[in-house]
Amino acid sequence: MSRVQVNEQKLSDELDQHYELLAEPVQTVMRKYDIENPYELLKDFTRGKATITKLDYIEFIENIQGLPDHERQMLLKLTPQKYTGSASFLAKSVNKF
Repeated sequence: MSRVQVNEQKLSDELDQHYELLAEPVQTVMRKYDIENPYELLKDFTRGKATITKLDYIEFIENIQGLPDHERQMLLKLTPQKYTGSASFLAKSVNKF
């Protein structure tokens, strides 16, 4: 493992082309505000697309009806590079061997 090197630029470039990774936080926020059919809205948005770009994501977020502006701004600032979901919590809850 000591010889393995991460190509950080390639990793970042790859993440930039996959904003569909943010479907979980978007759906969670939509559910928080009782926006009707969040799963179906996201499914319709992503259907038939190999990837979701940043511009696709921005357009989708800007068009969510009933989303408070402060939540919209938070989602617009979110990137695949920044979002880790529950990873931090889960990592901290693993028992040491």
